[in-house]
Amino acid sequence: MATKIEGLVIRDRIYTVSQVTEIVKTALEVAFPQVWIEGEVSGCKKAASGHVFFNLKDDRSVIKAVIWQSTARKVAFDLKDGLQVVCRGKVSVYEPRGDYQLYVDLVEPKGKGALQLAFEQLKEKLRAEGLFDDKRKRKRPLGGEDAAASDELKLSQEEIHSLRLAMRASEEELQAANEELQSTNEELQSANEELTTSKEEAQSMNEELQTINSELQIKLDDLALAQSDMQNLLNSTDIATLFLDKDLNVRRFTDQVTRIIPMRDVDIGRPLSDLASTLNYPQLHDDAKETLRTLAFSEKEISTTDGHWFTVRIMPYRTVANVIQGAVITFVDITAAKELESRLRRVQSLAPQGDGINTESR
Repeated sequence: MATKIEGLVIRDRIYTVSQVTEIVKTALEVAFPQVWIEGEVSGCKKAASGHVFFNLKDDRSVIKAVIWQSTARKVAFDLKDGLQVVCRGKVSVYEPRGDYQLYVDLVEPKGKGALQLAFEQLKEKLRAEGLFDDKRKRKRPLGGEDAAASDELKLSQEEIHSLRLAMRASEEELQAANEELQSTNEELQSANEELTTSKEEAQSMNEELQTINSELQIKLDDLALAQSDMQNLLNSTDIATLFLDKDLNVRRFTDQVTRIIPMRDVDIGRPLSDLASTLNYPQLHDDAKETLRTLAFSEKEISTTDGHWFTVRIMPYRTVANVIQGAVITFVDITAAKELESRLRRVQSLAPQGDGINTESR
């Protein structure tokens, strides 16, 4: 039965609280990666760590918000309850409590610039401290004092003008830096897309390599099975067979060869001339070399030191592509045939003498 998916969850599946919270968090972050929200500040608190926690509300709803310390340092004005602001950030979930909230990366007062509001807040602070009271105002100096005050005022105005120019230059530099950061962010996004594409291509190549590896493994299994079949076939024929390479070194042999030439697996690769055997056949190596030279097979009946007889046949080893890759020597046991032949000869040698005796008696 097919699994039915409704929305972001699978129907009839049981989820844990953490799993549901994670699904909601992912959905919110995908839906609101960056959003501007307007509202009134309430419940504003600044933690000892420098983080600022507050609520944004209107006449119907409230959403929790947080400004991390690294961003709060850049806010030019004091965030207070009752202030109308516009915030930019992403909406996500604080998983330990399951609360959704706005993570603010930029905040501006509504209808006023941040610098203007900061100036007004400073002005109100100074007014509250009584710095604008009449009793603190100085009387206008007379005579030379008036000229000195005028010079001081002019100097102050020039300093204020210089500060304004420096502030404007700083704003331009900040704007340029922001544009560079945006450009860098776009480049990083492009690089991320390229990396994603490369990852998908690598995954595709990995799948292809796995397919090729599976095919090669099947072929290796087939070759191993074919080799086992060939080994069983050679052993079942009860014919001793010795395979040599082009340099007349041992490449493979059947079990029956060990009755004639004492061999083990460690002897594979040894030259034919280094092998001791029970054959009365010192020319074996030379005949094998001649077969490789002329490509004509050789066949001889050879006795052994323990009284056995073998038909020794030397043939070129041909591949499927008809390429000579060495030689094959087979040893067929003809001891029984030789013994029968010997008995027949003895009988034949005795037969004429017996016939003669029978004739004379008649």
